[in-house]
Parts: sequence; structure tokens; C-alpha cells
Amino acid sequence: MVKNSLATQESYLVEQKHTGNITSSNLVLFAFATAFFPRVFGALGVPSVINFLHFLTIPWVCGFVLAKSRTRDRRQFIISQELLLGLAILLGVITASALLNNAGIINIVLSFLLLAEPFMWLLTVVSLPLSPESLASFRRWWMRFGFINLLFALIQSFVLHLDQINADHIKGVFLGQGSGHVVGGSVSLAFVVYYFSSAKDRPVWIRVAIVAASLIHLVKADAKQVLAVFLAALLVLILTKVQNLGKFIQYMGIAAGFVGLITIAATTVFKALLTWFDLDIQRQGMELKLSGFSILPTFYHSPLNWLLGLGPGHTISRLGGWMVWDYQDLLRPFDITVSNASKAVWHAASESWLGDRSSWFSPLFSWAGIWGDFGFLGLAAYIYLWILVWRRLCFDDLSKFFALTVLLFGTILTQIEEPGYMLFMTGILAIRWQEHRNQQALDRC
Repeated sequence: MVKNSLATQESYLVEQKHTGNITSSNLVLFAFATAFFPRVFGALGVPSVINFLHFLTIPWVCGFVLAKSRTRDRRQFIISQELLLGLAILLGVITASALLNNAGIINIVLSFLLLAEPFMWLLTVVSLPLSPESLASFRRWWMRFGFINLLFALIQSFVLHLDQINADHIKGVFLGQGSGHVVGGSVSLAFVVYYFSSAKDRPVWIRVAIVAASLIHLVKADAKQVLAVFLAALLVLILTKVQNLGKFIQYMGIAAGFVGLITIAATTVFKALLTWFDLDIQRQGMELKLSGFSILPTFYHSPLNWLLGLGPGHTISRLGGWMVWDYQDLLRPFDITVSNASKAVWHAASESWLGDRSSWFSPLFSWAGIWGDFGFLGLAAYIYLWILVWRRLCFDDLSKFFALTVLLFGTILTQIEEPGYMLFMTGILAIRWQEHRNQQALDRC
């Protein structure tokens, strides 16, 4: 009996080793690098068009992997079919919105890719036929990407002393971005949470040291929003455990410890956190934060705008709020269309004394941008994709926690439309699903 079990296990490992396509894995890692490091290449003098390279590499690699994949795993097939359907629905809504509002074709393409790339990425990594050995190698590369971002931030602080000029200059690999310090900090903290929970073969002191380095990164970058989002995600996760008393008490203890650390930091090394305790500032900030929801409807020209918005890239999404202005020279030849709606929200932000104080109060954030560009139908189509991810890929509490942090970051700025961040996070979700799948296969052996 034992001999048969060992033979079955060996057969599984051999089969997975042969079906795991190393070339595909390398292509996937290269494609991710085009989205994670373009700002670094830009800082080295590479033309800004490098920031658009991932719009070509990610869809191409996704199609390549799907075309080559011959998986017989029913779960992979179902996930692929459902995600592809969800992406088709999203594309349909974006196209309808563009037709209603006379948006350019380039607006459709860029808006779709900014929102769809993370799900294409999930589809790609989930579809890879990774053997345990290949998965371990793939995971090590993911750890390296996270560590490089953390290392960049520490060098920027302790070698270049950029935080002495402005804490916002501590951006990790997300150089040149206005909110790069928040994006870099969120990647750093997600990396150490994943590392601490998965690298159990490493000495505890190494894992604790890397956690401490990430917390130093957050303090140096003044990325207090990151701590708020991770705490909020933990609290939401706790609410899903009300019927499981043991888990509820366990997570409440973790949350209490997290709150205690934040309180200590606010009174010692991270006094910027005290801003959160000023209720008058928070009230004024929330009025500014939500101003887009009253400004954008003033630009509606049809009742259909409530359903389909003002068009891709016409309001306060990442494309309409930043990219159409930052990359005018590159996008104008492609007949990119713009709208005064985004300018009106920008004006409201500039008129407020809080407008340039913190991204926490910015009215230009992803959930408002998706609603502004594509209306309630677009918001529903995007949420549907996340429901699929939650149901099919978030198999444990850690995966659900990571998904919640992503969704909550969409309430601050346009971070759920930041390719490097989103691909890193959805990559973690896909890797954890692959780990779970491999473990189940071995257990059956």
C-alpha cells in the first residue's frame, strides 16, 4: 500500500515536471518585469514609452500561455472560462460607454487594459502547468521582486537620504510617480506578509528582520495610508469570521496588536499618524474626497450616463485623471479624447487646502474613476470580476486578506489601476492558488 502510494506520488511529480513549461515561466517573469521596473529604466534615461511596454507584453504572454496550455485540470478550465467571460463583459461596457460619449479608440484600449491586465495576469499564472519544483523557482523570483523594491527604498533613505528632502521621495522601484511612496510601501508590506507566512523554512530572526525593514520603509516614506488599509482589511476579514469564534478571537488579537503598534508609532517615530485623530480635518477631507460624486453628474448629457458614465478616460480614472495629461505628446497622435470633467475635479482639489496635503483626501481614486468613466454598469462589471477571484482563487484567509487590501487601496488613489502593484498582488494570489493545487494533488497521492 505504501509502495503504491509512493509510486503514485513519484508519477505525479514526474508528470508535472514534464508538463511544467520553463520557457513559459521565463516569459511570464519577463512580462512582469516590464510592468514592475519601467520607472527604474526611465530614471536611467530610457524614453517614457517604456511605461507602455507592458500593454503589449502582458496580453501577448497571456495569449501565448493559454494557447500552449493543455491542462486537464477542471478547476483551471472553469477559472479561465469565467475570467474570460468577465473580461468580455467589461470590454463590452467600456465600448458602449465610449460610443455614448464619443471617446477615442485608444481610450477604449488603454482603459480596458488598465483594469483588465491584473485579471489577464491571474489567468496567465493560474494556467501555467507548474510542477512543485517550477513553482518553488517561480515563487523565489517573486520574493526577489519584492525584496528589490524594499532594497531600493532602504537605499533611497539610508544611502541617498532622500527622506530628508521629502518623505515622498522614498518610492522603492516606483520612481517618478506622485504616489510612488504609497505604492512602494504597499508592495513592501504585502511582500513581507507573504514572506513571513510562506518562508517558514527560514530562521525566525531573518523573517522578523525583513518585517522590521518593511516597517522602517513605511515610516521613512510617511506611507500611513498603507497601515490604515492593512488594518481595515484585517477588520473586514474579522467580520467574515463572526461565526467562527476561535478565528474571530485570534484575528481580534492580531488587530488589537496592530492598533497598539500604530498607537505607539503615532506617539513616537511616526507622529504624522496623529492627523487621523483630528476629526475636523477628517470631516473636511471626506467632503473633498467625495466631491467627484457631485461634480461629475453635472457633465451628464443623457440619462444613460448614469449607467455608462462619461466615457473611458474622461473623468478621474488613472487614464483621465493623470495619463492623458502626463503623456499628451505620446497619446495625441492616437487621437486620445479628453473631457473637462476631470479638470473640474482637479480644480476642486486645488481649491481645498487639503488638496495637496495627503492622497488620503484626494477625490481622484479608482472606485470613483470607474464609476465616473463607465457608470454603474462598469462598476458592476468590474466588481463581478473580483467576485470571481474571491470565489475561485481566494481559498484561505491570507488570500482573502490580500484581495481586501487591493480593493481598499482603490479608495485612496488610482492604485488598482497601477500595473506594477496590481500584477504583483494578483501574482501572489495566483501563486498561492498554485501552491494549494499542488498540495491537494500530493495529498491525493
